[in-house]
Amino acid sequence: MEREKAKAVMEAVLFAMGESVEISRLADVIEEDLRTTKKILAEMAEDYENSSRGISLVYFEDAVQLCTKADMYEYLIKIAKAPRKMVLTDTVIETLSIIAYKQPVTRVEIEKVRGVSCEHAINKLLDYELITELGRMDAPGRPILFGTTEQFLRCFGVKSLEELPEMSTVQLEEFKQQAEAEVQLQLDI
Repeated sequence: MEREKAKAVMEAVLFAMGESVEISRLADVIEEDLRTTKKILAEMAEDYENSSRGISLVYFEDAVQLCTKADMYEYLIKIAKAPRKMVLTDTVIETLSIIAYKQPVTRVEIEKVRGVSCEHAINKLLDYELITELGRMDAPGRPILFGTTEQFLRCFGVKSLEELPEMSTVQLEEFKQQAEAEVQLQLDI
């Protein structure tokens, strides 16, 4: 397939899908090898960045997505409903960080770290599509394993989990102290 046609085909696929598509699948569609497909995508990304276009290509590990440029947001909200705002309380953020750093992880393992129930926080994170069920652990009761999603990567501006900052022992101690304070509040009620 000629290069310009391949670009048009991938652009159409990415636009129609509205979500990330694995680069290997795009290679299959345009009937090219992975290396050539990556080169064509790089050219497309450069075209989007070097022009006055309202879209860009965003990479997520082995996938790519056609997205609106961040500086176009103000214009989008003029025509579309304002997106649902996520409210991430300290409890929800702590639960999310445990999942991000320890995944795949069960609810019991999360609660062991936090020292309190985290069912509400997990349900919120599932609602916001920041975490997902990855399967079940091969253990008694077959508990659900949780991990982060591409939405998590987008929201926190990282392309992969390797880009997450390292967790310090001071942060871990602060999590423990906050969880203990939360337990004490629940006992006082």
